[in-house]
Amino acid sequence: MHNSIAVLDFGSQYAQLIARRVREQQVYCELFPWDAPQEQVLAINPRGFILSGGPKSAYTENAPYIRQFILDSGLPLLGICYGMQALTHALGGQVDPSTEREYGLAVVQTLGSNPLLPEGDYPVWMSHGDRVVRPPEGFGVIARSENSPVAGIADIHRKYFGIQFHPEVRHTPDGPGILRRFVVDICGITPDWTPVSIIDESVARIRQQVGGEKVLAAVSGGVDSSVAAALVHKAVGGQLVAVFVDTGLLRKGEPEQVVQTFRKNMGLEMVAVQAADEYFAALAGQTDPEVKRKIVGEKFIRIFEQQAKDLGQPGYLVQGTIYPDVVESSAPDRNKADKIKTHHNVGGLPEDMQFVLVEPLRYLFKDEVRAVGEALGLPQEMVWRQPFPGPGLTVRCLGEVTPERVTRLQAADAILLEELSGAGFLGKGAGASQAFVVLLPVRSVGVMGDERTYQEAVAIRVVSTDDFMTADWARLPHDLLARVSSRIVNEVSGINRVVYDITSKPPATIEWE
Repeated sequence: MHNSIAVLDFGSQYAQLIARRVREQQVYCELFPWDAPQEQVLAINPRGFILSGGPKSAYTENAPYIRQFILDSGLPLLGICYGMQALTHALGGQVDPSTEREYGLAVVQTLGSNPLLPEGDYPVWMSHGDRVVRPPEGFGVIARSENSPVAGIADIHRKYFGIQFHPEVRHTPDGPGILRRFVVDICGITPDWTPVSIIDESVARIRQQVGGEKVLAAVSGGVDSSVAAALVHKAVGGQLVAVFVDTGLLRKGEPEQVVQTFRKNMGLEMVAVQAADEYFAALAGQTDPEVKRKIVGEKFIRIFEQQAKDLGQPGYLVQGTIYPDVVESSAPDRNKADKIKTHHNVGGLPEDMQFVLVEPLRYLFKDEVRAVGEALGLPQEMVWRQPFPGPGLTVRCLGEVTPERVTRLQAADAILLEELSGAGFLGKGAGASQAFVVLLPVRSVGVMGDERTYQEAVAIRVVSTDDFMTADWARLPHDLLARVSSRIVNEVSGINRVVYDITSKPPATIEWE
């Protein structure tokens, strides 16, 4: 890899946002724990480093610190919030607790001309309890705010920069410009991380990995597995066999749609496996979400191992793992972001798995996957299909997963998507980035036809997002919500209550489990 940036995570839950914003500038980057091995970080041949925020104080014992090899590299550095404080502390400056903490919007004023921050006053997003009191020797103050006399520092000669605010969040309007000036102007990187370059690099890497061996592709019809299969097909052609498993946990009518779309639009050899009974038997009596995910992951692999035997034992399996899956599944550590949940195709796979995984999307974010899909010529209905979790409706059917409850959930979900589509809220550029129904493991009292009911409740989850790492709940028209609720209660047996989820991500995740 060339023309890249290494983003070092000092414990921020939102460090991957920094990586996402850098990618938006068509510059490749990877996210590493602050204490990642030197050889791992330098393997991508970075042209600069970005140091994330974090919850610690740089001056406390056992606080994350900047590794010496980074300072010895001679490469440009940009420290964000804690990253600025860690840089200050490492180079002999002073960081103290702030008497006036800043959380939320603030206005910074640029002090003098510099290559990172434009001159003038502009809004930014602050979130810090410590502040730099005295910059290290050789640094000048390049920005201030009402509560932070030192809101930005720079050693122009060494190309070291620190900012107290967060350019990666949307609340800092010039954030993309700040990151672009750092990675392009200061680090001297040519923005060449494009869908075409991603395809070319992926094809070369896939060919090198699998050689002339046969490959199985696990396809669900979702954008991730579809684009992964298309990339591998472009790389190795007839060596690829696509396998679709009907788990019984897909949305209404999807199994038929998936098989038809793949055979019609991609010309792939496809094997369809009916496995609903196996999945429901394995999930019987289970209610813990992590247990359910692991069951789905193991069942998924066992079925593919059987298919491999039937197809002459190919040793490679394609999966649509994407970068947020990898980051969110990382194990918790003392100073790093906490594990959020196990993804079935990352942390839920059995240890004795017999396949070598081929994961061409492992370092791509969701919108990069879509862009690659379009560049590969996949149909719009496939590229812009509603995102769907690998474990399927397992994670939307809270509590025990039974055929009866899944049928109920499928019917309610189909009504929601039909109404949203009819109102123009689904599809590329529409207001709802992701929409689905969650079946809750609670019952409530209702009245239907003058009779008391005691039935299940569902929650509607509709979010708007441009990166799927942060999301806001969609402000749908009240009459649309009323129509969805009325239809679900009247048309789906066993549901008598509908609620609307108005929680953003963070603090919630998009999926409920």
